[in-house]
This record gives sequence, structure tokens and C-alpha cells, in this order.
Amino acid sequence: MRKGLFAALLMLPFAAVPSTAGMLDVPPFKGNDTGGIIAWSPAIAHTYRDIAAAHCATWYKAARITSVHRRYGDYVSFECHFPPGYDPRKWMVYGPPVRALY
Repeated sequence: MRKGLFAALLMLPFAAVPSTAGMLDVPPFKGNDTGGIIAWSPAIAHTYRDIAAAHCATWYKAARITSVHRRYGDYVSFECHFPPGYDPRKWMVYGPPVRALY
């Protein structure tokens, strides 16, 4: 009887862990130099393109949105690609091109 009670007391902390699993390990944004995902919420409904563009700009790449699912629990996915006219030799010497917004 005592061994059963002792074993039950040892397993009690492990029984509470699955109830909290997955609540804090879902990142709102995750990406690398080839693309990434952004967790959908109404707060980013108008800014997910800017988030993707800012992320890809760190590697001098342009962002392309590949899929948007407007539901909680889904993601906005994007990929980073080199812009048209990319020439690595020119960029090493002169730097990335400066484009005017007009």
C-alpha cells in the first residue's frame, strides 16, 4: 500500500504537465533566410506584409506571401527571394540599390 501511494505521489507532478503543454511554445513569428511563418491574429491583419518584408530585408531579399489563412491557429507563410536584377558582384562593390518611392 505504501509503495503504491509513494509511486502515485512521485507521478503527480508529471500528470499536471500535459495540461499546460503547448500554451507558451507557439511563437508568433518564425523565419530564416528562405522564408517563414507568422501566426494569424486580427492584430496583424494589415501589417503581415510589412513584417515579412522587414524580415527578408535583413538578407537583402524581397518577400512574397505564399498563403494566408485568416483563422486562429493558422499561419501566414512567406518566402524570401532575390529581387529581379540581382547581381551579387555589383552589390558587393556598390551595395544594394536605393529605390525611391514615387
